Amino acid sequence: MTSLFSPGVQQTLDLIGIFVFALSGGLLAVRKNMDIFGICVLAEATALGGGVMRDLLIGATPPAAFSNLGYFVTPLVAGLVVFFLHPEVERINRAVQTLDALGLGLFCVTGTVKAHDYGLGSVASVALGMLTAAGGGVIRDVLAMEPPSLLRWDREIYAVPALVGATMVAALIAVGRLTTLTASSAALIAFVLRMFALKYGWRAPRAWHRNGSRTSEE
Repeated sequence: MTSLFSPGVQQTLDLIGIFVFALSGGLLAVRKNMDIFGICVLAEATALGGGVMRDLLIGATPPAAFSNLGYFVTPLVAGLVVFFLHPEVERINRAVQTLDALGLGLFCVTGTVKAHDYGLGSVASVALGMLTAAGGGVIRDVLAMEPPSLLRWDREIYAVPALVGATMVAALIAVGRLTTLTASSAALIAFVLRMFALKYGWRAPRAWHRNGSRTSEE
């Protein structure tokens, strides 16, 4: 795989992103009144689901989530943190959202690069970059029997920043300009877009000329 960062830095960044994604899964499990097993399952699914789906689709088996013990254990640690300290974690939700946005930016970049390294074209690589960043959240919501937040109009945009970051990476690869600096810039832009969405309540537009009088659908 194309090396954007040194192995130690890449591992650290991955584990931070995985840990924060897992916290969000664990918190949803607590809100759903799940037991410790459910908390850990949602933590694992949220943190690793997108990467596992990407690896299975591109034929990178066994998935990194299962070949690297640190990747698999980290969500369990996050699940235990939520189990014992969920009120405290809820209180720092803004910090969790910020780190989550950082993970989104990182994973949309690394997911796109890995898909390209396995021979996929630009469009498919972008799609799998976005899947890497946002797929775990969809699995989390489905397991918790919630409408996926990715598809809800009343939630701030999440997939769009990942799509922008992944598209930038694919374009950089196409013109031979992908470096650690340019990849970091793409991750930063995805991060900033997500943070602006949280701050200003940015949402994707709904159907053109949609009849807004039917409040029961809102």
